[in-house]
Amino acid sequence: MATLAPEIALTDSAAARVATIAAKQGKPAILRLSVDGGGCSGFQYKFGFADAVESDDTVAENGAVRLVVDSVSIDLVRGAAVDYVEELGGAAFRVTNPQAASGCGCGASFSI
Repeated sequence: MATLAPEIALTDSAAARVATIAAKQGKPAILRLSVDGGGCSGFQYKFGFADAVESDDTVAENGAVRLVVDSVSIDLVRGAAVDYVEELGGAAFRVTNPQAASGCGCGASFSI
């Protein structure tokens, strides 16, 4: 059974971007965040669109948009916020993770 909890957050900016992309692709507005081993700092964030919420997912909602995180990854991102930022160097989803002890310069990987 999916868990709806304040363990992770989706900002308004990220929710708006997910809604826009999902509408263009004709997909549900469900962004999946997972953590894989690798990257220059030990773990790396991986984003993708999901067709449905899985039974072991933790779910954060912002309006009609959902962020889902699997049961293994949630332990590494608990307390984090997913944002969408547009900067001079480009635009991307960014994770602000209070558990990360360090990260790489691009923000795509971290260590605990």
